[in-house]
Amino acid sequence: MPHSHDSHAPAGCQHHHGRQHIYIYSPSGAVRDKAAFKRGVARLQALGHEVEIDPDALASHQRFAGDDATRLAAIHRAAASGADVALISRGGYGLTRILPGIDYPALARAVEQGMRLVGVSDFTALQAALLAQTGAVSWAGPALLGDLGCPGEPDDIMLACLDDLFTGQGEGSGWRLGRDKPLADGRPAMPDGYIPQATLWGGNLAVLVGLLGTPYFPAIDGGVLFLEDVSEHPYRIERMLTQLLLSGVLARQQAIVLGQFTDYQLSAHDKGFKLQSVIDWLRAQLQIPVLTNLPFGHVPTKVLLPVGARVSLSVEGRDALLYWGHVH
Repeated sequence: MPHSHDSHAPAGCQHHHGRQHIYIYSPSGAVRDKAAFKRGVARLQALGHEVEIDPDALASHQRFAGDDATRLAAIHRAAASGADVALISRGGYGLTRILPGIDYPALARAVEQGMRLVGVSDFTALQAALLAQTGAVSWAGPALLGDLGCPGEPDDIMLACLDDLFTGQGEGSGWRLGRDKPLADGRPAMPDGYIPQATLWGGNLAVLVGLLGTPYFPAIDGGVLFLEDVSEHPYRIERMLTQLLLSGVLARQQAIVLGQFTDYQLSAHDKGFKLQSVIDWLRAQLQIPVLTNLPFGHVPTKVLLPVGARVSLSVEGRDALLYWGHVH
């Protein structure tokens, strides 16, 4: 079995042999926390990287980082920058409404020349659209403010994964599955198995579902779909999963991998209906595995995942491994 992430990159190790040109831009929400922005930039510089900041990274129009034209221009400047990594300042909302204006071939060319586009949350819209329009691979991973600009120390595993991306060492991510009871029909919740080849895709559930029926929703058959969300009550998560289910998307995949679903409030009205109820219900609807506990989402500990890349997935007991080292 290929080694999991932890075995070759001790959490928090800094290799320092991958000085990167990192371009910071703001395609979604306005940056309100300037201190976090500065901390994030300073941390990247302290790791030895060259940080280039887009001229409109701190622009503000309503809730957005500048009006639509400003943010489109920022995306295209990032693509033309020649940087090794284009990293978003933050998510929020704002990409979906400008998807028709993005020059996808220009982004795909930048990726072909070695640029890694990295982001999370609202960035799912651009990642899905890029994949649907060109097949180019981008990276689901940290954002500058929330992950590198956090008040305390950034998460060790996130930093080690980021370093792997910088140095081209990243080959996969291993994690521990949740402890789930067998299904009603006796099937194990997460059966042992191996998927030799699948396209990895997904991201933020709400953002992805918002693209259904548009030219920006990837038509992926036999994929591994990963999902996360924040501040969505389990019934809303279930309703969005139902939309993917009823539209035939879920049954066409080889596996569904659930990341972290955080920051929601249950109420007395729920009477025991919780996130696990949604997971149990989803498993009952599908013949494919639904895996849990992927360290990805609106949480400090997040792995980096290549959206649109060919991966293999293995499950052995409570150990799961997504592996893409063979892709390069």
